[in-house]
Amino acid sequence: MLQRIQTVWIFLAILGAVFLFVTGQDFSLFGPTPFISIACVVLVLFGFISILSYKDRKRQILLNNISIFINVLLLGLLAYWLLTLSGGINFPEKGIEPIFPLISIVSLLIANIYIRKDERLVKSVDRLR
Repeated sequence: MLQRIQTVWIFLAILGAVFLFVTGQDFSLFGPTPFISIACVVLVLFGFISILSYKDRKRQILLNNISIFINVLLLGLLAYWLLTLSGGINFPEKGIEPIFPLISIVSLLIANIYIRKDERLVKSVDRLR
């Protein structure tokens, strides 16, 4: 059942983490610690585990909620980094990084909605038996 609509939304969240990994290489808030890279790898792993655990919908929702939490933390860190970044408005790359966690959050929320719809459908079919 990998062809469900929530798989597309989770894959879109994975793409958001990959794009953040690519564009967030100049992020240096905590010194030489690659916090963005580590968080993006964790998000990609959680996304693939969530896609592959399509039979266990509760685990999918849990993994998506953990991914949403990590994305919110990344969004906060990136917003703080952009506020303390020198260069003003003329800095050419200022402002692109927080878009990707925001896309991931929205797509994971939509995926959770569809997972809950599937859960309700399965429960209603079990009641009819």
